[in-house]
Amino acid sequence: MEFKGRTLELTKCDWTLFPGLCKGCGLCIQKCPKKCIAWSKVLGVYGTPAVEANDDCIACGICQMVCPDTAIRVDKKAVAKQA
Repeated sequence: MEFKGRTLELTKCDWTLFPGLCKGCGLCIQKCPKKCIAWSKVLGVYGTPAVEANDDCIACGICQMVCPDTAIRVDKKAVAKQA
């Protein structure tokens, strides 16, 4: 089985969901401090809705940590240093 990620390029991170791993448990939605994760139109591995984040994401990585199936990856973007 191929696990191809869907990456959303958000302001603070690249947020990737692997629908082939997401079972639609919703734990990431419950634990997100910014409430920026919602159900998407893409279906996960069991035909249940997968999730996606929006640009309110602060790249804290809590969704990645609580996901029991490692279906989410949060890659923080480098912050430009001001002179």
